[in-house]
Amino acid sequence: METHTTPKQFLYEQLDSVSSMGFLKKEVPDCVGQNLNPKYELRPYQVEAFARFFYSYKNDFPNKKYPLHLLFNMATGSGKTLIMAGLILYLYEQGYRDFLFFVNSTNIIEKTKDNFLNPASIKYLFNREIHVDNRRVSVSPVGNFEGVNPGDINICFTTIQKLHSDLTTERENAITYEDFRKHKVVLIADEAHHINVKTKSEMEMFESWENTVEDIFTQNEDNLLLEFTATHDYETRAMVDKYRNKVIIRYDLRQFRNERYSKDVVIIHSDLQQDGRILQALILSQYKQEVAAKYRINLKPVILFKAQHTVEQSRQNKANFHRIIENLSAKDITALRRASDIPLIRRAFAFFDAQDITAAQLAKRLKREFQPDYCLSVNNDIETQRDQIRLNTLEDKTNRTRAIFAVQKLNEGWDVLNLFDIVRCYEVRDSGHNRIGATTMSEAQLIGRGARYFPFALPGNDDLFRRKFDRDLNHELRVLEELDYHSINDSRYVAEIQSALVDQGMMDQQEVTRELRLKELFKRTDFYQHGVVWFNLRRPSDFHDVQSLSDLGVKRRNYVHHIATGHGGSTVALDNDRNGTVSSEEARRDIRVKEIECNIVQSALARNPFFTFVSLKRLFPNLASMQDFVASEDYLGGLQITFSGNLDGLEENRIEKLSAVQGLLMQLEAKIRQQVTDYQGTEEFHPAGVKEVFKNKTLKFTPSNLRAAEDQDFDHFVSSKDWFAFNTIFGTSEEKSLVHVLDGEMQKLGTRYDEIYLVRNEGHFSIYNFSDGQAFQPDFVLFLRKKDGDLLGYQLFIEPKGAHLIEHDSWKETFLEEIAKRFKGERLILGDKYYRLIGLPFYNSQDENRFKASLESALDQTEPAG
Repeated sequence: METHTTPKQFLYEQLDSVSSMGFLKKEVPDCVGQNLNPKYELRPYQVEAFARFFYSYKNDFPNKKYPLHLLFNMATGSGKTLIMAGLILYLYEQGYRDFLFFVNSTNIIEKTKDNFLNPASIKYLFNREIHVDNRRVSVSPVGNFEGVNPGDINICFTTIQKLHSDLTTERENAITYEDFRKHKVVLIADEAHHINVKTKSEMEMFESWENTVEDIFTQNEDNLLLEFTATHDYETRAMVDKYRNKVIIRYDLRQFRNERYSKDVVIIHSDLQQDGRILQALILSQYKQEVAAKYRINLKPVILFKAQHTVEQSRQNKANFHRIIENLSAKDITALRRASDIPLIRRAFAFFDAQDITAAQLAKRLKREFQPDYCLSVNNDIETQRDQIRLNTLEDKTNRTRAIFAVQKLNEGWDVLNLFDIVRCYEVRDSGHNRIGATTMSEAQLIGRGARYFPFALPGNDDLFRRKFDRDLNHELRVLEELDYHSINDSRYVAEIQSALVDQGMMDQQEVTRELRLKELFKRTDFYQHGVVWFNLRRPSDFHDVQSLSDLGVKRRNYVHHIATGHGGSTVALDNDRNGTVSSEEARRDIRVKEIECNIVQSALARNPFFTFVSLKRLFPNLASMQDFVASEDYLGGLQITFSGNLDGLEENRIEKLSAVQGLLMQLEAKIRQQVTDYQGTEEFHPAGVKEVFKNKTLKFTPSNLRAAEDQDFDHFVSSKDWFAFNTIFGTSEEKSLVHVLDGEMQKLGTRYDEIYLVRNEGHFSIYNFSDGQAFQPDFVLFLRKKDGDLLGYQLFIEPKGAHLIEHDSWKETFLEEIAKRFKGERLILGDKYYRLIGLPFYNSQDENRFKASLESALDQTEPAG
């Protein structure tokens, strides 16, 4: 086996090994974490990408060359632009000030400008205030790097075409080769696969885009070239040779989807004519909106109507669509209901029936929701630029757009999250010669770009950005985790688009479902029919007793604000034989916040939305006013700022004082967020019926995952165990090992209890950590019942855990211990029945005896009913 230093390996493969061995520091520095928009919680693969860059930037690796050139190969929708923003912040701290962002599309340029420069944008990537090394930093767009503010993040946005033109044709105020020679510049290339014209074609193109990038990049050894693409070429020999030591991470669409960060794609093919397919998409779109409303999820689903080749075709599609909407009636909807045998359509109409939405009401809603003002045409550059803001804010509550009509303009750079349907408004296919046609592959790429997950949270599942119902395909909300692609019912075309989607990573070769079923014998028991499950709820955190920053756990440490001297050092005249440079310890002054002018402090507070009186009052219920927050020793008044550096004229320097207070507030906000949780789990547990909680489920697997989860021997083993409620477990070997261990304990348990049931909790319910309200779904619940005077039942929460996860999930074991302590001497009463709750330590197959002893001890310590 080759070592990680083998030159035949890609750099990302070497870093895979470095990461798996624990040599990568998976921590994001404060200059990044505190200056990105706090609404973007970094995902594990994004932290991994940062860690790999930091490692590669700071350390040598085989064949590392300067100037440094690296490539991030990451899936569409994985947040590459957020990573760019984080790298800009990190490299600013490393001394870089000048950044060139270039791409092949004007559309992407405008969208990225909005993300980097417009704090009012819903997709703005930076925090409202950026502070690096105790200095406030601005992000400034520039045309070139001459005369820019050396304290700013200066970004020149351009297309690769314009960059090439500016460098080869003299223009006033245009960027020049001299910019890249005099200044160290970070070049950021988005959709970087468009650059490699010469490499891929192996043709001599003197003025190619690729030559232009290479020429400016090599002007200064300190320049950096960071490329980002979702579609890197690993097949062409020239590309392999060029990028072997440059690809820093490979996180493709297949991995992105398998980790549940995207929607699943469903191909809906029917024999209906185009008008029927359009109406079908409209009904499903409205179904998704109504399902979301039922669960109080704010969603406005969007449909994309895709023309084949020409703008004229797209215009005809739009005119035809308006005709359908204008003439739509209840009769049309009823006719479609009768004609369609598609399961999802049937589910939609069953839902409408359950919600008492008639065909007439549905027609009226569709007419209202898809009126002409809510439809957008994006067929050429003029339309795209004119409606750029509307197109890039489709998720915004104030944006009412429901339908998009396009040909090719949305194939790159469109990152809408609430696209749920794509309608293929043509019937021809372009395949032949036993291969997938170019049009079909283009369609698959569009589907991949459109399958970005729409974030929503639910009670018991706070993970906004990942699919929640792969293990419960029958759940109503599953429809919000799917992108429906509506096409003709042509078996050859359907096979080709499926093959293209498999190739892209958006579909499994074979999607497999399995039924997790409650045994019929168990469903006939009195316990299933009338028994209860106890679980707690969560509520917003109560800060009633908080009367100071200290009560929230915020330690009082001076915030240090550095004032630049403007030169390399400062000296003082000889004084009592002392001379030399003023040290950092000497050039310091502590000033209490309450001593800074009130209007400066108030201005800083007004610029930070975290410090409104409403939000502060929630954290500090005893706070009387904003003046109290500023002046009181318990709050800001008790804090100090240490000013260092050039202190001359500090008393009159309002700008530095304002910047210092802003920096203090940002630091204070970060510390408060670390200490404060929005929720707490209640210590009161409530009952729910067993038959209401535990139900059959349809689970989805990839073939490889199913091979790991299925075990026919285990199925046969549990089939004869009346105490085991389900037909099987699609889980880990650790979970199955627990069932075998409990089987060995059944004879002993049977002498003490009249009824014993072990129930697998396949996401059926959650309990909530007392301290922070974090949701926890224990894998198993063991129910024990005995008749001893009054009916007494025991409910034991059990969580098997592999050794590699014990430390990571230690909070869960702590929570289980807290449950055991909380209910050690207390019974729960429901009618004439008594119950006890018990949390057991983790089960691990390498330490079975510990678990057995804990189980026996927990049961021995419970008091008999009386």
